[in-house]
Amino acid sequence: MSDRDIEPPMIPIPAGSFTMGSADGRDNERPLHQVWVDAFEIAAVCVTNRLYSLFLEASGLERPGAWDDPKFNHPEQPVVAVSWFDAAACCEWLRGETGSGYRLPAEAEWERAARGGLEGRKYPWGDEFPRAHRHYEMGWETDRPERVGRFDPNGFGLFNMADNVHEWCADWYQADYYSVSPEKNPSGPPSGVRRASRNGSWRHHIKISTCAARSSLEPHRKYTDYGFRVARTPAR
Repeated sequence: MSDRDIEPPMIPIPAGSFTMGSADGRDNERPLHQVWVDAFEIAAVCVTNRLYSLFLEASGLERPGAWDDPKFNHPEQPVVAVSWFDAAACCEWLRGETGSGYRLPAEAEWERAARGGLEGRKYPWGDEFPRAHRHYEMGWETDRPERVGRFDPNGFGLFNMADNVHEWCADWYQADYYSVSPEKNPSGPPSGVRRASRNGSWRHHIKISTCAARSSLEPHRKYTDYGFRVARTPAR
């Protein structure tokens, strides 16, 4: 097996500053604050069942609970029902197989990537309300995630950065973290009970989230609307 067979398509995100959070969202999205994020790479799509099957074959880990359910096991659907520990283990496997710095993205990295270069906008495409978005009535199944990459990418070339499944992030979660987070490369509090996650969910009544929306879950939990997307630190 070559590296090319297992490496997901990665998109470079340039170093830069952006306004993180929301002035009119939930309390955990405040205050608005400027954040600098060093250059990094992030996968164009979530980790799919196809890629995760290669990890399972190599690692011998237990298959996710929804693995044999036809609603969740198409090769191009995002893998779901994986814990934070499962996601981190897959990143570790990718690092070992390729020699590249695969990992989960930090919350700040995820939000910078989701915004696609649009400063201060609610969604990856701008401020247009989700139900007015031209793809809303075409997709977002009510009982399963969509196959990845079906609709238009954002300005950085990333797909499903507001919908489909919640995505695990590297950070511990703290509701008021924005009031104390550093300006450069924030990586979350040093410890916690829950891990941060981002993105919308097929299970929600409103299936698209804003770029600033935050969520969290205990890291051992496994739900069918939780998956992950890998990031990578560029080689120097």
